[in-house]
Amino acid sequence: MALDLNSLKDAVKSLEEIVSVVEDKKQFSALTKKQQKGLKAGVIQNFEFTYELCWKFMKRWLEINYNPSVDMVAKNELFRLAAEHLLITDVTKWFNYHKARNRTSHIYNEDIAEEVFKVSCEFLPEAEELLKVLEEHND
Repeated sequence: MALDLNSLKDAVKSLEEIVSVVEDKKQFSALTKKQQKGLKAGVIQNFEFTYELCWKFMKRWLEINYNPSVDMVAKNELFRLAAEHLLITDVTKWFNYHKARNRTSHIYNEDIAEEVFKVSCEFLPEAEELLKVLEEHND
């Protein structure tokens, strides 16, 4: 059974688009501090839903292609299984993305937001790679 990857494709594309704006130093530095802060918040929000879709698609792929009982495993074990089945390459990075995602659901703090923003930008290539692998192995 093939997975419908459209929602993941859309999420990754949305994250790509907003990250490209903040990584364009000339364009980003021309913005006011409020605009920069708003864009950074947008990157974090895109990271949140893209990360959520990524791990859920990992889980779905593993359930279909490996073991239906994968639903009961913790995220760290899910990431280990995903690496074992070559969906991802660096489990430690995914542990860090999970940690960053959890930090976004707590009380807002400027320093935490800046840390999560940086992680969110680092996450993009990993999300793109996962999507590519899922597309290649989507029977």
